[in-house]
Amino acid sequence: MKHVEIFTDGACSGNPGAGGWGAVLRYGTHEKELSGGAADTTNNRMELTAVLEALNALKEPCSVDLTTDSKYIVDSVTKKWVYGWRSRNWVKSDGKPALNADLWEKLLVLLDRHQVHFIWVKGHAGHPENERCDQLAVLQSKKYQTK
Repeated sequence: MKHVEIFTDGACSGNPGAGGWGAVLRYGTHEKELSGGAADTTNNRMELTAVLEALNALKEPCSVDLTTDSKYIVDSVTKKWVYGWRSRNWVKSDGKPALNADLWEKLLVLLDRHQVHFIWVKGHAGHPENERCDQLAVLQSKKYQTK
């Protein structure tokens, strides 16, 4: 199984508002950047979209070290919250609806396909790949901002 490093970030101007996401994929010496955005979204949706798009870009099942500054994503998966939400039909333990269920559904499929190890890093703290993903995300979000 190939080992891939993925770095992701999302950005949103206003929350909700214009948003963007960025990802860097690295396999050996090969590196690929991906990015995109949306006009009316949230920061968490952009964070999730970055992870989804990066994992979707893999052509075969891979072992992945996925680095993100999103505690929302890392905690939801590593603390198994997302599996509880799904088992309760996308309702959290407090009875409120789990947000972004459509994206979580897609991510759970990809987590079954790939062996993903999530790594959290502090955002805007000088981590080179996280900073690059942030730049990509912010550039995309600016494309969707209305003057």
